[in-house]
Amino acid sequence: MPVSPISLCPSCPGGSTQGHRCAVYPSSSVTDAQWAILEPLLPPPGNTRGHGGRPEKHCRRTVLDAIFYVVRGGIAWRQLPSDFPPATTVYAIFTRWVASRAWRRIHDALRDQLRVGDGRSPLPTAAVIDSQSVKGADTVHGPTRGFDAGKKINGRKRHIAVDTGGLLLAIVVTAASIQDRDGALRLVTTLRAAFSTITLLWADGGYSGRMVAWSKSVLSLTVQIVKRSDDTTGFTVLPRRWVVERTLGWISRHRRCVRDYETRPDHHETMIHIAMIAVMSRRLARR
Repeated sequence: MPVSPISLCPSCPGGSTQGHRCAVYPSSSVTDAQWAILEPLLPPPGNTRGHGGRPEKHCRRTVLDAIFYVVRGGIAWRQLPSDFPPATTVYAIFTRWVASRAWRRIHDALRDQLRVGDGRSPLPTAAVIDSQSVKGADTVHGPTRGFDAGKKINGRKRHIAVDTGGLLLAIVVTAASIQDRDGALRLVTTLRAAFSTITLLWADGGYSGRMVAWSKSVLSLTVQIVKRSDDTTGFTVLPRRWVVERTLGWISRHRRCVRDYETRPDHHETMIHIAMIAVMSRRLARR
């Protein structure tokens, strides 16, 4: 792939004397418009007061490019091209921002910007839920993986809730052996803790039963089941459910999310958040 010329980044440590190559990898590299949106949302750099640890050595935009490259391309951290910072440095920053919940804050801020830009309130009143099982690599530890007998998949299952536009509201990662309705109990609890304004949920037939009654009595959430007609054959677009299925399609465009390589479930959740950060920041940049 052709490499674009080196352009200087004023946010690099030490000023513009350290440059980096922008948009080397068009499918993952952060554009100037994206960087203008993302830079103010990043956590403060280390050693901002001149004491207490070493200052940051590498350009933050290049580090973000490297993380997006891993998520988009599905490669291992140690397979990062040599024009990125060292893989150990990139991974250390990734895990540090996981621990500080920085990725989630960036994701939520972008989601709020998109909703406001669409003329909507940042706080949704309705959501759509669904789940997706993904195969687990050998790096996924036994206690956090399971076998989904329905899909014949050994790995993990991600339970997600999205707003009516398909933007991610909440995610819970479990072993694939967990039933949808059981995983949904954790999901809707997480959703209720984050959004007290939500009163209505749409779900498929796999969530019918005690989860519907429990959500109504405990969380004051009305769950409407959107069932597929018994006499329908082949693919058909179902009301409301297509929104969350489209979001799962957006996530699956990022190869690191097609298969689960993460040792820890919270790292897999973060990969989903980063995939959606890339999707939302590109959409905001086009505006």
